[in-house]
Amino acid sequence: MEITGRLTADAVVRTVSGDRKVTGFSIAINDTYRSGGEQKKVTTFIDCSYWLNTGIADYLKKGGWVQLYGRIGVNAYLSSSGEAKASLTFHTAEIKLLGSATRSEVAAYSDSMQHAPEQTLNEKITFQGIDDLPF
Repeated sequence: MEITGRLTADAVVRTVSGDRKVTGFSIAINDTYRSGGEQKKVTTFIDCSYWLNTGIADYLKKGGWVQLYGRIGVNAYLSSSGEAKASLTFHTAEIKLLGSATRSEVAAYSDSMQHAPEQTLNEKITFQGIDDLPF
């Protein structure tokens, strides 16, 4: 399966089961659709894991744009209040870095998320030079 989204935070390397290491990160995928003539926006958050090379964590920075290949899963659990909850997970086999955010863009994104969390990531971060692509 292939998914593309923006990193919601810097990747973190964790040690599990003795000396095994995993790179963990989360992405947001934005989508729009029309319902009753009104355009709606929805953001889906997916927790990702990458077991092959922890060195990639240095390049997985908040606001970066990535394309991932792997398999999707679901983590179902009960909250402390007994409510059924679930989160999406992605077991990543391959990562393609498509672009990164500048420091000013990440700062602007962080500030805007605190003041308007209902907006999507695509509305918050634009990349300089995106129109300079050769095709």
